[in-house]
Amino acid sequence: MASPNVVEFTDANFDSEVLSSTTPVLVDFWAEWCRPCRMLTPIIESVADQFQGKVKVGKVDTDANRETASKYGINSIPTVIVFKNGVPVKTFVGLQKQEVIANHLTDICK
Repeated sequence: MASPNVVEFTDANFDSEVLSSTTPVLVDFWAEWCRPCRMLTPIIESVADQFQGKVKVGKVDTDANRETASKYGINSIPTVIVFKNGVPVKTFVGLQKQEVIANHLTDICK
């Protein structure tokens, strides 16, 4: 991952990194072979840079972390879920504009 502000979430660390986080967390569920996922990557990285210190941003490779993907019913990728206090509060399915994601995160951070 190019941005140092985007972390990798896995089946092993999802509970500690996402569900136990005291800050909101944006999780991008993706796969390497998914073209729209790759198109979303620079948007996720930009959002991560924009909200550094306010929102934790990370990615879950759905092929390598099937347990977490299954737990959250990921049937289409890319899917972005925003968690607050360990609870999913917003889900975006498909390629999204940066402004759409950023506006929602701004509201959550208020």
